[in-house]
Amino acid sequence: MFQETPVYDRLVAERGDIPVQVRGEADRIHRDLARVLPWMSTSQPGAPRNAFEPKQLPTAW
Repeated sequence: MFQETPVYDRLVAERGDIPVQVRGEADRIHRDLARVLPWMSTSQPGAPRNAFEPKQLPTAW
């Protein structure tokens, strides 16, 4: 994500790689939700693929 920089390398050494940790936690939460709410992971007409996409209304023929 970041170019090799002394400041970033020092922060990672002191605090850990926070972006990697956050990404891993988000993936874990996504997997947990898919297991608990299986209807969210199946494709339903008009259902958004994720919470940040707008819902699409069914089109008339």
